[in-house]
Amino acid sequence: MVKCPKRSEQASLNEPMAPTCEPDYERLLEFRKQLRRFLRWSEASARNVGLTPAQHQLLLAIKGHVGDAPTISDVADYLMLRHHSVSELISRADGAGLVDRQPDVDDRRLIRVTITREGEAVLRQLTQQHVAEIRGLAPIIQALNDSRRRHYVDDGFARDSAQPAGLKG
Repeated sequence: MVKCPKRSEQASLNEPMAPTCEPDYERLLEFRKQLRRFLRWSEASARNVGLTPAQHQLLLAIKGHVGDAPTISDVADYLMLRHHSVSELISRADGAGLVDRQPDVDDRRLIRVTITREGEAVLRQLTQQHVAEIRGLAPIIQALNDSRRRHYVDDGFARDSAQPAGLKG
């Protein structure tokens, strides 16, 4: 395993991050593995409550939108899908009683999407489960972040900045 170079061996004192080293690859691999595990778990959780994973993401995009109810274009942006794909997803969710569509009050060409009570109930249940599961990823993310900062400490640099520890005031 290759050790990370000490801060004094780096090209510039102003460089914000240490070079990538073996522990970074290991932590990044672990993070990506846990992220994939989380996504599979999330998909299974949605199916367990009678939703498709896409319906779960749709409900979250609608509920998480700030301001007026989102338009189909807003939802398409959140889901990174094409407008027509989201329209079809919304039609299926509407048929399942999860969402409603209404024309915009000011611009009748726009369609706004809202969640029904049934959709709210199932999303609330899934959100509680997901928040708890995400907490399990926090230590992995923190370890990756901490490994980058730790390279500075061994060479007399402050843990949270690129300034030498003795200059912190």
